[in-house]
Amino acid sequence: MPAPAPTRRTFLGRLSLPERQYVADALRAETVGGVLLLVAAVVALVWANTPLGDSYATVRDFHIGPAALGLDLSIQHWAADGLLAIFFFVAGIELKRELVAGELRDPKAAALPVIAAICGMAVPALVYALTNVIGGGSMDGWAVPTATDIAFALAVLAVIGTSLPSALRAFLLTLAVVDDLFAILIIAVFFTSDMNFAALGGSFVGLAVFWLLLRKGVRGWYVYVPLALVIWGLMYNSGVHATIAGVAMGLMLRCTRREGEEQSPGEHIEHLVRPFSAGIAVPLFALFSAGVTVTGGSIGAVFTQPVTLGVVLGLVVGKALGIFGGTWLAARFTKAELNKDLAWGDVFAVASLAGIGFTVSLLIAELAFEGDAALTDEVKTAVLIGSGIAAVLATVLLKLRVRKYQALLADEERDEDEDGIPDIYEQDNPEYHLRMAEIYEKKAAEHRERAQLAGASRDGGDSPA
Repeated sequence: MPAPAPTRRTFLGRLSLPERQYVADALRAETVGGVLLLVAAVVALVWANTPLGDSYATVRDFHIGPAALGLDLSIQHWAADGLLAIFFFVAGIELKRELVAGELRDPKAAALPVIAAICGMAVPALVYALTNVIGGGSMDGWAVPTATDIAFALAVLAVIGTSLPSALRAFLLTLAVVDDLFAILIIAVFFTSDMNFAALGGSFVGLAVFWLLLRKGVRGWYVYVPLALVIWGLMYNSGVHATIAGVAMGLMLRCTRREGEEQSPGEHIEHLVRPFSAGIAVPLFALFSAGVTVTGGSIGAVFTQPVTLGVVLGLVVGKALGIFGGTWLAARFTKAELNKDLAWGDVFAVASLAGIGFTVSLLIAELAFEGDAALTDEVKTAVLIGSGIAAVLATVLLKLRVRKYQALLADEERDEDEDGIPDIYEQDNPEYHLRMAEIYEKKAAEHRERAQLAGASRDGGDSPA
């Protein structure tokens, strides 16, 4: 008897109920943070381009901190090196959870988003490189258009009111998590200055103590917060970008649940820290990094200089083609079938949305062109313009299918028996069908009674006076 043909895996299929709930909670916080991020970016641009522009530069460049510890930093550097370490701490927890309990735990299921994310970083870098080779520009900014800003992308979704199905939202979140991982590696490998091995060794010792305390089950923020600050300070002074300390500590947290636990320690801490990261840390970074002087001439120059044009093309063209092409090829070679309710155009729309680079792109721009303030501002302007174009393009593509998305989301969220669990997840539960039968029987009895009353009323009205 021949062996049965292997069933083909569904790409962008229905999430499990726990995964769906996790994605919903994570994206809800990121969406609120993304709206605050948009507001902060607008405030920064207005502040920097009004007569108050000098005060913006004064505040941004104001230095504070203990010089004896090598931490006499400007407000802008505190935001980029300090606050973004919190952002990357949350990214580290997200990555750990995805690896042990989420979409990335199954190598076959992980292949699609990982390949899509890699292609979504490689192709923008290639587009940037080709633009600058042809135009004779600098190759220093190749990494600027490789990043995706999940908070900004979700803010765009919130503003335009597009109800993406949970599978597409989860795909976007997983893409961003893998994207953050590779962005961290790029920062660590390509933007590390002169090394201070004593400080680096001290940070490794601190990380080892952090890990040991976690393994021993030690609890208390008063233990971990001071230790985290020491690790961060040593990492900063080592020459390795300080945000690496954040992601390293995030990856150490346990993200699997033990018997009797409603949340793992990683999930619990992420739940506590994410609102601060999305609502305060990232918007403050945007406030002190997005304030570039914008004029008609500077906007025109973005499209004529190879460095800035490469950033725009990388975000708008490279991201969309890279993610879509990588996803399509991975699905073809892994024989994964696209969810029958969706189309490849939906994947391209999400790929276009991933062209919003903002937060990490601004950070990499500062690192890539450190020492050249004028070029840094030009590249930041290119990031803002490229992210804006990608947002508009994605908005148009998503709006074309908004009714389909709304119908799919309504099906996902329908809960006719009102037990708190969407009906779509209870189709194999006999108790659900019994509850529904009881509900329909009550409705049928109610309608029969109404029919009798309506008939009696009509007969009474037709009788002679």
